[in-house]
Amino acid sequence: MTATRHDEALAEAYDGITAVVDALDDADLQRATRCRGWLVADLLLHLLGDAQRALVALASPVDGPADVDDVSYWRGFPGGDEQAARHAWWIRRSASAFDRPTAIVRLWRETAPAAIRAAGFADPEGYVTTQGHVLRVPDLLATLTTEAVVHHLDLTPELPAAPPPGPLAVSVAVSTMDGLLSDDAVRPAGWDDQEFLLKATGRLPLTDRDRLELGEAAGWFPLLG
Repeated sequence: MTATRHDEALAEAYDGITAVVDALDDADLQRATRCRGWLVADLLLHLLGDAQRALVALASPVDGPADVDDVSYWRGFPGGDEQAARHAWWIRRSASAFDRPTAIVRLWRETAPAAIRAAGFADPEGYVTTQGHVLRVPDLLATLTTEAVVHHLDLTPELPAAPPPGPLAVSVAVSTMDGLLSDDAVRPAGWDDQEFLLKATGRLPLTDRDRLELGEAAGWFPLLG
Protein backbone atom coordinates (compact mmCIF):
# COMPACT_ATOMS: atom_id res chain seq x y z
CA MET A 1 0.00 0.00 0.00
CA THR A 2 1.34 3.45 -0.92
CA ALA A 3 1.99 6.11 1.70
CA THR A 4 -0.95 8.12 0.35
CA ARG A 5 -3.23 5.16 0.86
CA HIS A 6 -1.94 4.76 4.41
CA ASP A 7 -2.99 8.30 5.32
CA GLU A 8 -6.33 7.71 3.58
CA ALA A 9 -6.77 4.52 5.60
CA LEU A 10 -6.09 6.36 8.87
CA ALA A 11 -8.57 9.06 7.88
CA GLU A 12 -11.18 6.41 7.13
CA ALA A 13 -10.48 4.67 10.45
CA TYR A 14 -10.74 7.84 12.53
CA ASP A 15 -13.77 9.09 10.62
CA GLY A 16 -15.34 5.70 11.33
CA ILE A 17 -14.82 6.15 15.07
CA THR A 18 -16.41 9.59 14.84
CA ALA A 19 -19.39 8.13 12.99
CA VAL A 20 -19.92 5.67 15.85
CA VAL A 21 -19.73 8.14 18.74
CA ASP A 22 -20.83 11.46 17.28
CA ALA A 23 -24.56 11.16 17.98
CA LEU A 24 -24.33 9.16 21.22
CA ASP A 25 -25.74 10.66 24.38
CA ASP A 26 -24.27 10.29 27.86
CA ALA A 27 -26.21 7.07 28.48
CA ASP A 28 -25.04 5.40 25.28
CA LEU A 29 -21.46 6.44 26.00
CA GLN A 30 -21.72 4.39 29.20
CA ARG A 31 -22.57 1.17 27.40
CA ALA A 32 -20.17 -1.77 27.65
CA THR A 33 -17.52 -2.55 25.05
CA ARG A 34 -15.51 -5.64 24.19
CA CYS A 35 -12.63 -4.28 26.28
CA ARG A 36 -13.00 -5.69 29.78
CA GLY A 37 -13.99 -3.03 32.30
CA TRP A 38 -14.24 -0.23 29.73
CA LEU A 39 -17.32 1.68 28.71
CA VAL A 40 -17.62 3.37 25.32
CA ALA A 41 -16.39 6.66 26.80
CA ASP A 42 -13.36 4.93 28.33
CA LEU A 43 -12.39 3.31 25.07
CA LEU A 44 -12.83 6.59 23.22
CA LEU A 45 -10.44 8.24 25.68
CA HIS A 46 -7.90 5.51 24.94
CA LEU A 47 -8.29 6.19 21.21
CA LEU A 48 -7.93 9.90 21.89
CA GLY A 49 -4.54 9.10 23.42
CA ASP A 50 -3.53 7.39 20.18
CA ALA A 51 -4.55 10.44 18.14
CA GLN A 52 -2.54 12.69 20.47
CA ARG A 53 0.42 10.32 20.23
CA ALA A 54 0.15 10.49 16.43
CA LEU A 55 0.35 14.28 16.53
CA VAL A 56 3.47 14.19 18.68
CA ALA A 57 5.17 11.51 16.59
CA LEU A 58 4.39 13.13 13.24
CA ALA A 59 5.72 16.47 14.49
CA SER A 60 8.95 14.86 15.74
CA PRO A 61 10.83 13.32 12.79
CA VAL A 62 13.99 11.35 13.54
CA ASP A 63 16.75 9.71 11.54
CA GLY A 64 16.32 6.11 10.48
CA PRO A 65 16.66 3.25 10.19
CA ALA A 66 13.48 1.81 11.65
CA ASP A 67 13.79 -0.87 14.31
CA VAL A 68 10.22 -2.21 13.74
CA ASP A 69 7.67 -2.18 10.96
CA ASP A 70 3.87 -2.19 10.99
CA VAL A 71 3.77 -5.89 11.92
CA SER A 72 6.76 -6.43 14.20
CA TYR A 73 5.72 -3.36 16.22
CA TRP A 74 2.87 -5.40 17.70
CA ARG A 75 5.04 -8.24 18.91
CA GLY A 76 6.22 -6.03 21.75
CA PHE A 77 2.70 -5.64 23.13
CA PRO A 78 1.57 -8.96 24.62
CA GLY A 79 -1.93 -8.74 26.02
CA GLY A 80 -2.93 -9.24 29.63
CA ASP A 81 0.27 -8.15 31.38
CA GLU A 82 0.52 -5.96 34.47
CA GLN A 83 1.36 -2.83 32.51
CA ALA A 84 -1.76 -3.25 30.37
CA ALA A 85 -3.88 -3.68 33.50
CA ARG A 86 -2.45 -0.48 34.99
CA HIS A 87 -3.17 1.39 31.77
CA ALA A 88 -6.74 0.08 31.71
CA TRP A 89 -7.30 1.32 35.26
CA TRP A 90 -5.69 4.70 34.51
CA ILE A 91 -8.05 5.17 31.55
CA ARG A 92 -11.07 4.35 33.74
CA ARG A 93 -10.05 6.91 36.37
CA SER A 94 -9.17 9.55 33.75
CA ALA A 95 -12.48 9.14 31.92
CA SER A 96 -14.37 9.51 35.19
CA ALA A 97 -12.75 12.93 35.71
CA PHE A 98 -14.78 14.41 32.84
CA ASP A 99 -18.03 16.10 33.92
CA ARG A 100 -19.93 14.24 31.19
CA PRO A 101 -18.97 11.47 28.76
CA THR A 102 -19.92 13.68 25.80
CA ALA A 103 -17.00 15.95 26.73
CA ILE A 104 -14.67 13.16 25.56
CA VAL A 105 -16.50 13.07 22.24
CA ARG A 106 -15.96 16.82 21.80
CA LEU A 107 -12.25 16.43 22.47
CA TRP A 108 -12.07 13.52 20.01
CA ARG A 109 -13.81 15.64 17.34
CA GLU A 110 -11.10 18.29 17.75
CA THR A 111 -8.11 15.95 17.90
CA ALA A 112 -8.81 13.22 15.34
CA PRO A 113 -9.08 15.60 12.36
CA ALA A 114 -5.81 17.24 13.40
CA ALA A 115 -4.09 13.84 13.44
CA ILE A 116 -5.54 13.07 10.00
CA ARG A 117 -4.21 16.36 8.60
CA ALA A 118 -0.79 15.76 10.15
CA ALA A 119 -0.68 12.32 8.54
CA GLY A 120 -1.49 13.84 5.17
CA PHE A 121 1.37 16.33 5.45
CA ALA A 122 3.96 13.90 6.83
CA ASP A 123 6.95 12.91 4.70
CA PRO A 124 6.19 9.38 3.46
CA GLU A 125 9.92 8.70 3.24
CA GLY A 126 10.55 9.90 6.78
CA TYR A 127 10.91 8.23 10.16
CA VAL A 128 9.28 8.96 13.50
CA THR A 129 9.59 7.64 17.01
CA THR A 130 6.82 6.43 19.29
CA GLN A 131 6.69 4.21 22.37
CA GLY A 132 10.43 3.60 22.26
CA HIS A 133 10.54 2.52 18.60
CA VAL A 134 11.54 4.11 15.30
CA LEU A 135 9.14 3.48 12.40
CA ARG A 136 8.72 4.63 8.83
CA VAL A 137 5.86 7.11 8.59
CA PRO A 138 3.63 4.72 6.58
CA ASP A 139 4.21 1.99 9.16
CA LEU A 140 3.23 4.32 12.01
CA LEU A 141 0.02 5.17 10.16
CA ALA A 142 -0.69 1.49 9.64
CA THR A 143 -0.31 0.73 13.36
CA LEU A 144 -2.68 3.57 14.25
CA THR A 145 -5.18 2.37 11.66
CA THR A 146 -5.06 -1.21 12.89
CA GLU A 147 -5.70 -0.17 16.47
CA ALA A 148 -8.55 2.12 15.45
CA VAL A 149 -10.26 -0.60 13.40
CA VAL A 150 -10.02 -3.19 16.17
CA HIS A 151 -11.34 -0.72 18.72
CA HIS A 152 -14.10 0.35 16.34
CA LEU A 153 -15.32 -3.25 16.58
CA ASP A 154 -14.84 -3.10 20.35
CA LEU A 155 -17.11 -0.06 20.60
CA THR A 156 -20.15 -1.61 18.96
CA PRO A 157 -21.49 -4.76 20.70
CA GLU A 158 -24.21 -2.74 22.46
CA LEU A 159 -24.59 -0.26 19.58
CA PRO A 160 -26.26 -2.36 16.86
CA ALA A 161 -26.98 0.65 14.64
CA ALA A 162 -23.33 1.72 14.54
CA PRO A 163 -21.70 1.75 11.09
CA PRO A 164 -18.86 -0.73 10.45
CA PRO A 165 -15.26 0.37 9.88
CA GLY A 166 -14.45 1.33 6.31
CA PRO A 167 -12.98 -1.17 3.81
CA LEU A 168 -9.62 0.53 3.27
CA ALA A 169 -8.97 0.77 7.00
CA VAL A 170 -10.09 -2.84 7.48
CA SER A 171 -7.69 -4.00 4.75
CA VAL A 172 -4.78 -2.46 6.71
CA ALA A 173 -5.83 -4.20 9.92
CA VAL A 174 -6.29 -7.53 8.12
CA SER A 175 -2.87 -7.16 6.51
CA THR A 176 -1.39 -6.68 9.99
CA MET A 177 -3.01 -9.89 11.26
CA ASP A 178 -1.89 -11.76 8.16
CA GLY A 179 1.64 -10.56 8.90
CA LEU A 180 1.43 -11.79 12.49
CA LEU A 181 0.21 -15.16 11.25
CA SER A 182 3.02 -17.39 10.02
CA ASP A 183 3.60 -17.69 6.29
CA ASP A 184 2.91 -21.40 6.70
CA ALA A 185 -0.55 -20.80 8.21
CA VAL A 186 -3.76 -19.97 6.37
CA ARG A 187 -6.78 -18.54 8.13
CA PRO A 188 -10.01 -20.55 7.79
CA ALA A 189 -11.74 -19.85 4.50
CA GLY A 190 -15.09 -19.31 6.21
CA TRP A 191 -13.90 -16.27 8.17
CA ASP A 192 -14.83 -12.86 6.87
CA ASP A 193 -12.56 -9.95 7.70
CA GLN A 194 -14.46 -8.95 10.84
CA GLU A 195 -14.43 -12.48 12.25
CA PHE A 196 -10.72 -12.75 11.49
CA LEU A 197 -10.00 -9.51 13.36
CA LEU A 198 -12.11 -10.48 16.35
CA LYS A 199 -10.57 -13.95 16.62
CA ALA A 200 -7.03 -12.78 15.88
CA THR A 201 -7.27 -10.34 18.79
CA GLY A 202 -8.98 -12.74 21.19
CA ARG A 203 -12.32 -10.96 21.12
CA LEU A 204 -13.99 -14.17 19.94
CA PRO A 205 -12.82 -17.67 20.90
CA LEU A 206 -11.71 -20.21 18.33
CA THR A 207 -14.20 -22.98 17.66
CA ASP A 208 -13.24 -26.64 17.39
CA ARG A 209 -13.57 -26.33 13.60
CA ASP A 210 -11.29 -23.26 13.62
CA ARG A 211 -8.66 -25.21 15.55
CA LEU A 212 -8.90 -28.10 13.15
CA GLU A 213 -8.43 -25.84 10.12
CA LEU A 214 -5.64 -23.80 11.71
CA GLY A 215 -3.74 -26.82 13.00
CA GLU A 216 -0.58 -25.87 14.89
CA ALA A 217 -1.25 -22.17 14.20
CA ALA A 218 -4.25 -22.27 16.56
CA GLY A 219 -1.77 -22.18 19.43
CA TRP A 220 -0.56 -18.75 18.33
CA PHE A 221 -3.95 -17.13 18.90
CA PRO A 222 -4.61 -14.46 19.89
CA LEU A 223 -2.13 -12.91 17.49
CA LEU A 224 -2.55 -9.52 19.11
CA GLY A 225 -3.87 -8.86 22.60
